[in-house]
Parts: sequence; C-alpha cells; structure tokens
Amino acid sequence: MWQDKVKEVINILENSNVNEIEITFWGRKIRVVKNASSILSNSVSATPETIIQNDKISNNMRHEDDTEKIDSGEKILSPMPGVFYSSQAPEKPPFVSEGDKVKVGQVLCIIESMKIMNEIESEFEGTIKKVLVSNSDPVEFNQPLFIVE
Repeated sequence: MWQDKVKEVINILENSNVNEIEITFWGRKIRVVKNASSILSNSVSATPETIIQNDKISNNMRHEDDTEKIDSGEKILSPMPGVFYSSQAPEKPPFVSEGDKVKVGQVLCIIESMKIMNEIESEFEGTIKKVLVSNSDPVEFNQPLFIVE
C-alpha cells in the first residue's frame, strides 16, 4: 500500500517544478529528490566534518611522502585491508623490529581482517630497514608495511 503512495509522490515530483519532497506518513519518512547532482553542487559548504576529513587526508599524504623518501629497499605490502598487529598478543614482543634479519617465509606481522588473523610472511631475505605501520593501525590493500634491505 505505501509503495503506491511513493509512486504517487514520485509522479507529483516529476510533473512539478519542485526539486525535493519529504513526506512522513504511516510512521515512514520518505524523501524524494529530483536532479540530486545539481542540488549537491549548489549546496556544498565547509562543515567541521569536511574540515576534519580534509585534515586526515593531508596527514595521510604527508605519511605517503615520508614513505616515498625511503625508497632504497624492497617494500612489503599489505595483501588485504585490516588491522595491523606486530605481535601475537599485546604482552608478547613484536615478530620483527627495525634492524632484525629476516628470511623468506618468516612471519612479520598479523593482519586481522573480518575477525580472521592472517600471518604476513616475508617475501624477501634481508634486514628490516623500516617498520612503516604502528601496532593496531588500520591498513589498506597494497599499503607498504615494511622496507627490507
């Protein structure tokens, strides 16, 4: 029954000069917008949330610039998005630290993704030059985690 009312509201909107209708009936709230892209472009404003998001983006860009400066060595990338853990448990020491020698197949860290703990193994033999992520930080797909020299 309410779907018929929604169709009726859409029909009214299409045949009028109004760009937006918001109706509440039978305990349901429905908002129908015509030409949402033009409305969004006209009503863009700087809110505190936007400013905070822009600040986070600039911080991430600075972090990426720092990692680009350390180009010598092989980067070990995150194979999945998730949460980075440097050890098996909070009270245990990290799998590897800067300056540690690693072998191919050695566990470097754990990435928790969808409540599954995934051990990330070294793809290279060498020395950990830099650990690029802190414990419990969220990581993205293909984000550099370590630099091995």
